[in-house]
Amino acid sequence: MTANLLSSSEAIGSEVIKPDRILAADELSRLNTRSDLQGYLRLGRHLAVMAVSGYLWVMNPLAIPLLIVYGFSLAAMFAVMHECCHRTAFANNQVNDIVAWWAGVLSFYNSTFYRRYHKWHHRYTRIPGKDPELTDRTPDSLLSYGLELSGLPWWWGKIRGHSRIAMGIIDECEYIPATARAEVIQSTRLQLLVYAIAIGISVAYAQPWFLIYWLLPLAIGQPILRFILLAEHTGCTLDDNSLTNTRTTLTLAPLRFLMWNMPFHAEHHLYASIPFHALPAAHDRLKSHFAKVDPGYVSVNLGIVSNLESLRS
Repeated sequence: MTANLLSSSEAIGSEVIKPDRILAADELSRLNTRSDLQGYLRLGRHLAVMAVSGYLWVMNPLAIPLLIVYGFSLAAMFAVMHECCHRTAFANNQVNDIVAWWAGVLSFYNSTFYRRYHKWHHRYTRIPGKDPELTDRTPDSLLSYGLELSGLPWWWGKIRGHSRIAMGIIDECEYIPATARAEVIQSTRLQLLVYAIAIGISVAYAQPWFLIYWLLPLAIGQPILRFILLAEHTGCTLDDNSLTNTRTTLTLAPLRFLMWNMPFHAEHHLYASIPFHALPAAHDRLKSHFAKVDPGYVSVNLGIVSNLESLRS
């Protein structure tokens, strides 16, 4: 979908306004209202989906669709962490930070690191040499696209990244200020300790709990998450124009639910202060301004595959 105007400023009548000023202050203030109730309700329902699908799958290991639901709900804890790192999931910042950390443990991210990394991603979205997400390889062939969807590069990146930070090797991460480095290192070490304890319990009881309840389902869920996350910026402009450098993808309600409305990604990047529960209303107000509002993830990924050569740097 092509927006009416694609410049980094928009003209309304004779007035030229910046993209982040499209919404009036009072309208933005209403949309910005955080809610503990909304956060607890969404988190409770997300955990319920995870618990029920996981239990039913363990009771019937041949029910592969249940494994897929459980695995994706586990991988989608990334979306919980993301929202909490913006401190928009709950009105209480301490609750945001606690939930973010445990959601990161479940999804194999570290929230203490991610909050600083992601802050730079928002500050320098799609600016080469600045946006840390651009250091991840963009698929430029069917082989690299398939490899990305497999999640293998993600697993390697997380294992390598967590290990290096735990050893105190963090100088290459310029988005981590010196004042936060000790906190990030300590948080990562604590997270790895949680995994070590879980593995130790599994070994002590001679049960494959760590594999069955976490490693296998997360590996199953990752390709779905990669399929979704590829749509956020791939093929968008490499500049600071927030109306063209991010894509919103219209998708099924269950995906929007488990992804905490992250598919409304252009709206989120334009106004990162808007909490997840207000993004559908923000979309209704802002959708005509964006260059890329696509009808679904299958459509987006088909477009990516058909334009792989153009993505080569």
